[in-house]
Amino acid sequence: APANEKNVMKDKRSGFQRLCRRCLWLCLTLATPVEAELSEDQTIIYIKECSADWASSVVTGDTSRMKVYFAEDFVGTGVEGDRYNKSQVVASNGPSDIYRSNTIDFIDVRLFGNTAIAHGSETWVKYDGSEGQWIWTDIWLLRDRGWQLVAAQDVEIPAAPQ
Repeated sequence: APANEKNVMKDKRSGFQRLCRRCLWLCLTLATPVEAELSEDQTIIYIKECSADWASSVVTGDTSRMKVYFAEDFVGTGVEGDRYNKSQVVASNGPSDIYRSNTIDFIDVRLFGNTAIAHGSETWVKYDGSEGQWIWTDIWLLRDRGWQLVAAQDVEIPAAPQ
């Protein structure tokens, strides 16, 4: 019986060690910055998708993805010259009661090694019927955790009265 108990304990230890190795492998796999291994075309697509996500969040209030691609040290300059940071951007107040829609007009992305510059435009419509555009420039850096948005500059252009 004692030899049999030793074999059972050995099997349990061996199973536990296999489980630990699998957990470690899974953690390392999930922690790998996938964005860091993207081709130039894939990087441009990723940045455009993130820009579109930010634009749609203005209406939907869904900032869940933004928590991933906004850098912790992000700093933006708003349309009135005010500065804002990641925590202010990702703080969701739910769906907008101001903006009815916000649509991307265009996004151009240029890559310079581990830096990307995105220029874009969005057209918005408020519930009060007013319309306008945001013209913006975003700066992205390739870091250990992948491509991250580190800076933004926004300009607002109200639609001309009709």
